[in-house]
This record gives sequence, C-alpha cells and structure tokens, in this order.
Amino acid sequence: MTLPTILFGAFDRHNFGDMLFPHVAAALLPARPLIFAGLAERDMREWGGHPVHAITQLAETWGDKPIRLIHAGGELLTCKAWEAAVMLQPPAAAQVIVSRLDASPSARDAWTERILGLPSHAPYCVPPGLLPAAQRRIYCAVGGVELAESPPDLRDEVITALRAANAVGVRDRLTLAHLRAAGIQARLMPDPAVMVAELFGPTIDAHATRGELADIRAAFQSGYLAVQLGADFGDDATLAALAAQLDQAAATAGLGIALFRAGAAPWHDDLDCLQRLAGLLRTRPLTILNSLYLWDICALIAHSRGYCGSSLHGRIVATAFGLPRVNVLHPRQAGHPTKQAAFAATWEATGHPGAVHVSDVAGSLARTLATDPAQRRKMAHELATLYRQGFAALGP
Repeated sequence: MTLPTILFGAFDRHNFGDMLFPHVAAALLPARPLIFAGLAERDMREWGGHPVHAITQLAETWGDKPIRLIHAGGELLTCKAWEAAVMLQPPAAAQVIVSRLDASPSARDAWTERILGLPSHAPYCVPPGLLPAAQRRIYCAVGGVELAESPPDLRDEVITALRAANAVGVRDRLTLAHLRAAGIQARLMPDPAVMVAELFGPTIDAHATRGELADIRAAFQSGYLAVQLGADFGDDATLAALAAQLDQAAATAGLGIALFRAGAAPWHDDLDCLQRLAGLLRTRPLTILNSLYLWDICALIAHSRGYCGSSLHGRIVATAFGLPRVNVLHPRQAGHPTKQAAFAATWEATGHPGAVHVSDVAGSLARTLATDPAQRRKMAHELATLYRQGFAALGP
C-alpha cells in the first residue's frame, strides 16, 4: 500500500517560490496520494496554489497513522514563529498587529502561539512529536543561511527536528556548512524551482498567450526586463537609485521594463512600492503586471529578456528558462548572509552576476545580458538533472 504523503511548507500564503514547491513535488510523485499542509488552513487555488490544511489539524487525524512527511522547500530553517504568524494575516491586519504587539514580547508570543497552535520557535520545521507515526521525514532542498545568527532556542529546535529526519537536502553551501557544524548529514541539491521549465513549460506558455500577458507581450515589441522588488526597497533614496540604474540598463539594451510582484503576503512585495518606482522610471514602454496568479508570474519571467529583482525565485525561474538574471540586495543587507547570494555562489557559473547592491544593477544587467545563451540553457538542463537526482536520493 502506498503511504499518504504530507507535503508541508509555507505555501499557505502568497509567495511565488513557496507556491511553486508543491507543484514540483506533486509532478515528481504522480502516483502518490498527497495532502498539502502549512501552518494555517488556506485555499490558495485563486492564485494558482493548492488547498492547504493546517498541520496541527492534520496531526489530530494522522498523528498515529503511518504517513510520509516532506518539507517541500524554502528558507524554512530560519523562519521565526512571529514572522510566520504575521505573514499569514491580511496585509492591513498585519500592520495593526505589528504596531500593537511588536514592542511587547510576552503579548506577541502569546498571540503567535494562539495563531499557529504550536509552541514553536521554528514552526516550519514540524516537531518530531507532532506526527509520531511518520514513516519517513524528509527535508527537500531547504535553506537556512542565517541559522548561525538565529536565536539559540530556534537553532536548537531546528537541529532537533533535523536529527529526527530520515533525509535532509539543502539548496546552498552555506546552509550545508551550518548543518555539518551541528553534526547533521545533508545532501546539497538545487532549489525545486529549477524544474519549472521542464515540468510546466506548456502551462506557462499557454498563460503567456492570453489576457494581461498577451497584452504586455504585444506592447513590448523589442522585449522587456522583468523587474521585481520587495516592500523593504520602498524608501525614497533606494527607489531613486534603483530607477536610475534600471533606466541606464534598459536604454543600453533597448528594452522596456515590466514590473511585477512575487508575493502579496505581509513583508513581501507591495504594489504601492512598484507604482512609486514606475513614477520615477523614464524607460518606455513600461508596465506593471497586476496579476498575482502563479503561472502568469512565471510567464512574465519566461518571456522576458532577463530578470532583475530581490526575489530568489524570480532568479531561479529565469535560470530554469535559460535567461539572464540578477538579484538586487537592499543596502542594509550589506555584510549579512542572504539566500540570494548563497544560492548564486553555490550554483552560478563563474563570472555570472549573483546578488548585487543597487549601485551595481546597471553594470550587472549588462554583463548578464551578454552571457552566452547556449551556456545558460546548458546550466538550466544541468540544474534540473541535479535536482531530479537529489530528489530521488532523498527517498521520497
């Protein structure tokens, strides 16, 4: 009998990469009965995601039954409980909650535990006791680049959960080093999103031929850069500097700019931020993709001439389609480990721009646009092959 498999992750909120992970896992496990789980019950199908069950509720049904549990990917190892709980709220409510509770640790912790139903510091790592009858516990291409800088309680909880796992795969060498220092054996493998072109190319192409995507492609006869940035880029000085860099890069390449959001959950992307950036840009043609549908976002990237933004998965989807790509870091990230830089350092070809600061965007875009298309396609194929091998080796 095939055991039911719980796919667990942060696909209970609108974030581009997190919503992709269960699609990839489901495509690679076609005959497996699957249950999609997060910290909260959410129906994400409106945005191309899945109907997601709360892990605490599933534990009441499956806690004493044999199942498989797969943590399906993402920067799960360092997501704090407070952050997770806030990101599950509607954006307007999240602002009120943060204003009311952020300065009161005891009230904040009580609210967080009530929302999540778990007394956990690292809630996206399922505690071993929550599903005690699980036959296999797998972490698939997860990240934790800030694990060494995380609070000790969170770090200890993560290490305990990983020690109870049957197999652990991580997506960058920095996370791998953190786990090895803690005595955890892990396998290095690419992020699941390297599979999107191979697995979902026809679906993505179909979305590019209709609606908003068709209009955008028709309006940009000479092509466009797909550009995204997180809400933390919204200060005036950073936006002005970024606009100047993007204008320079677009003019040099003869391209327009299509702005988009890679996540609408709190602390992700913000439409107002993009609108303010658009007001500063001189480049024409210029547009903002309104759609938040998963495959529309993929289609915008896949049919661009290159990607620039803060989203790691914007970069990885561009990589999967053999396109130029650059991640941009906020000035306050200088000197700190980031998942974007860690992934690029692990998997990018020598000389290909990785994660750069705002002042380097124009030059980095010029360099990535000049890279060899055949080499980019070769890398896309190699990463997809490595992911298939890594996924199979985890024994899902």
